Amino acid sequence: MRVLWTLLRRDLARLLLGGRSGGALLPILFFLAVAMLYPFAVGPDAPLLARTGGGVIWVAALLAAILPLDRLVEPDIELGFFDHWALRGISEEWIIAIRILAHWLSFAPALMLAALPAAALLGLNGETIRIVELGLLAGTPGLAALGVTVAALTAGLRGGAALSGLLVIPLAVPLLVFGAGSLSTGGTSGLALTAACSLALLAIAPFAGGAAVRAGRE
Repeated sequence: MRVLWTLLRRDLARLLLGGRSGGALLPILFFLAVAMLYPFAVGPDAPLLARTGGGVIWVAALLAAILPLDRLVEPDIELGFFDHWALRGISEEWIIAIRILAHWLSFAPALMLAALPAAALLGLNGETIRIVELGLLAGTPGLAALGVTVAALTAGLRGGAALSGLLVIPLAVPLLVFGAGSLSTGGTSGLALTAACSLALLAIAPFAGGAAVRAGRE
């Protein structure tokens, strides 16, 4: 248990700080930039911004979540850390599960905070903001699980970072549809479906990611 806690702290520190890659700050800045530029693109139409702003926040959240994919798995494979952990009896499934938690902690809480000023820029009312925040809370664990799994699948491939982004976007469509759709259905059913998708991804991701890492080493 102590080893897993140490791994979580290590992964979280690496994702938050990030060195030259900007760490957790870059996805948040990207998220806010999308929210600031969107009103300029559609013009000063307050009703239009209010109708579409929640969906824009979800698209920006998806794109922000895939920015650090190249740092999630591949560096540790290249440095041989997965081989070292396997020799110590720590399974790849546990490593992937810890990596998912670290990835979620590195972007989701800050993203939910950044959604408040983004919602103000888009002219969303209080009820819409509440549904957006609940949707992000339900959906971002699934985005984290999907991102780590795809990063494990594409680790070691030429152009793996670009390929992982291209794979995550279509696979995340159900989360995006249910999360953004909760804004038009009143929230309950859309949020429940978003949470169900996240739970399914969280259940599958450690095993799929662990199998991908083992297959890449053989």
